[in-house]
Amino acid sequence: MITGGLGMIGSTLAHRLVTAGAKVTLVDNCMEPYGANMHNVAGIRSKLQINIADIRDREAMKSLVKGKDFIFNLAAQVSHNDSLQAPFLDADINYLGHLNVLENIRRHSPNAVVLYSGSRLQFGKIESVPVDESHPLTPLTPYALNKSAAEYMYRFYDELHGIRCVLFRISNSYGPRSQMKHSKYSMVNWFIRQAMENKTIQIFGDGRQVRDYVYVDDLAAAFLKAAATPAAHGQVFNIGSGEGTSFRDMVDMILKTVGAGSAAHVPWPQQYVNVETGDYVANIGKFRRVTSWAPAVSMEEGIRKTYDYYKKHRSRYWI
Repeated sequence: MITGGLGMIGSTLAHRLVTAGAKVTLVDNCMEPYGANMHNVAGIRSKLQINIADIRDREAMKSLVKGKDFIFNLAAQVSHNDSLQAPFLDADINYLGHLNVLENIRRHSPNAVVLYSGSRLQFGKIESVPVDESHPLTPLTPYALNKSAAEYMYRFYDELHGIRCVLFRISNSYGPRSQMKHSKYSMVNWFIRQAMENKTIQIFGDGRQVRDYVYVDDLAAAFLKAAATPAAHGQVFNIGSGEGTSFRDMVDMILKTVGAGSAAHVPWPQQYVNVETGDYVANIGKFRRVTSWAPAVSMEEGIRKTYDYYKKHRSRYWI
């Protein structure tokens, strides 16, 4: 079962699992303004089950978790800036919703392996890079706080109730099947849209801020490796490309690949200054040692693959 299954990460997982012969159930509440899109399962729609349901719905989750061997719990409120304006909604989905799924797993499917999609934003202000799993957690937004609280909850259920959980802290993901309607998350995808529409991409400050961008196929492969590796169960892992790319360089790659658009430097908006974490690069050594996983797609290749996808399917995503 994959919650948030019609989004970018969930649907990419679904394609891989269906191809491998798995029996897959997708769960998604299709809530705006998030990334659910039926086109994300084009080509495999008849080979899986889709349930339009909310992880906060106790009766729905009770039924859906039964008989599942692996549960990828990816459903979330995904904008850390929106969480500042709607903290109750964020807590309701990102903490209580996950508690609901976990408690139903404990009661009705205790042998399942459960995988959780946390965020690199849980770290808050970065003290040094690359960032390993021992870096302090100092969340700067309700989103990051609730992601951290949920992570501790998963660890509690693993240690006290024996529910086998794998916990990811994921860097900035991007790639095909992401929503393209707004800039609240998946910044690389949003910039690709701006370039495709020959618009000006705004770069905050001098553009030297560094991020770790992980291509969605690499991220899906990491989830599957973790699920299938018993030594990973019960552990927390940083997941990313393991490489840092400045904003300016990322934008330049997009402009070069798309062959349109432009860039302009603008001052940092005050609301972004308050939650800016500093440079981030994931230390992925622990996960690599435990599972032998390694990212396979470079930033340049990932941008090209993403652009090629939206050239073909843009009418399904923002037109």
